[in-house]
Amino acid sequence: MADWIYILNPHRDVLDEEPCDKEKILGLAQEDPEAEFWLSRRNRMKRDDRIWFYFTSPDAAVAAVGEVDEAPWVDPDDPDVSYLVAVNLLPEATKALYRDPVGREELGLGQVRSVQMVKPHALPLLLERAGL
Repeated sequence: MADWIYILNPHRDVLDEEPCDKEKILGLAQEDPEAEFWLSRRNRMKRDDRIWFYFTSPDAAVAAVGEVDEAPWVDPDDPDVSYLVAVNLLPEATKALYRDPVGREELGLGQVRSVQMVKPHALPLLLERAGL
């Protein structure tokens, strides 16, 4: 199992035509936890990997988590999207992270890219805050 950081910018990223902010993802986790997210490349993700959602604003922090349902795939119906990945958002863990997010400094993130692996020293903190 691998752990990934997925960057969401609420000013730029949308889901169901709404800004992809912490409140939107928390609501999805509680009401409809199965979602698809866009990827620019496969990133070697596979089923049962975890995705930690890092929101760039208003406060840069990880505030949601989900598990990959299946390996990323090419969307043949949308040539503008490189890959899609199905994620099952974890309601209780997301609620815990929403209440007590893990900030950028705590994660030790350098340059922020769209998707990157979680640094080994940050994983215990993420798991603790998520109650996993």
